[in-house]
This record gives sequence, structure tokens and C-alpha cells, in this order.
Amino acid sequence: MEDEINSAVADSPGAGADAAEAPIGQPGTEDFAAERERLTRQAAELQDQILRSRADFENYRKRRDREQLEFNEYAAMEMVRTLLPILDDFERALKAASETGSSDDLTKGIELIYNRMLDTLRKQGLEPIITQDQKFDPNLHHAIKMVENEELPDHTILQEYQRGYNFKGRLLRPAMVEVSVRP
Repeated sequence: MEDEINSAVADSPGAGADAAEAPIGQPGTEDFAAERERLTRQAAELQDQILRSRADFENYRKRRDREQLEFNEYAAMEMVRTLLPILDDFERALKAASETGSSDDLTKGIELIYNRMLDTLRKQGLEPIITQDQKFDPNLHHAIKMVENEELPDHTILQEYQRGYNFKGRLLRPAMVEVSVRP
């Protein structure tokens, strides 16, 4: 009897392993057209997913490249920032040598080292901020002294105490300046 039950179950439609391989329908039938439409929609959805995934990956790659570039620029900016006190020391040494009237080989050597270091940093993107006879700009200058002056226009830079620098278009350090004001 058990053999009869097993054979009846095996012979029934949609049972056993044959259920997964049931026919979709014959061409020209309603089942075939519906299945074809479903597969076409599914293919379009998968194509859309592929295109979106590609676009997402491309955006990720561009963002990663941009962030890497920004990180490299920031790292270079910090390295240059650590060298600015050395440039300041060279400038002070050269100023002191010119005030004493010294023109010996040591002064010339210091000047050569300073110029070479400044040229190297300029090639990396360092740009000194021009201050002499310029209008005071709080985005570029730090006023440490204000002097009354009737001859010059208001907020004209009179003297630079410490040079300011931009690095690749970004403010690295503002210039410390003396500014004229009208009485």
C-alpha cells in the first residue's frame, strides 16, 4: 500500500523535483506573455541596479581621490607651517646683518640659504602675502598696532612685523602689520 501512495504522489502534477521544472506555458498563451513581461521587467530592474551601482562606485572613487588629494595638501601645508619659523629666523638674521652694515661671507651664505629655501617652498605652493602700501584686509592681515596718520588713507598698512603666507590659495598664516587710522 505504501508503494501505491508513493507512486501516486510521484505521478501527481507539481509534486517532487519536477515541480521546480514545471512548464511556463506555451508560446502564444497568456501564461507565456505574462512570464515574458515579468522577466523583461526583472531584466530592466537588474540593468537599473547595475547602472546605479556603477554610478555609486564612480562617485565613491571620485570622492576618495578628492579626499586623498585634500589630505596630501593638508599634510604638505602642515609641513610648510613648521618651516615658517625658520624662514622668520633667516629674515631676522638678514635684517640684523643689514642694520649693522655687515657684508661678509657669512651674511651672503645666510642669504643664499634663505633664498633657496624660499624658492623650494614657493615651488610647493607657498606664496608670501604682499602688505606694503596695501589696504588692511582682516582675512589676510592681523593688526597688532594702529597708528594715527592724516596723510594716508584709513586702514593702510604701514609696516609688516611678521610676513604672512598663503599655501596653494589657502591662508597659512596672516601677516602681522601696523595699520594707519584717521584721527
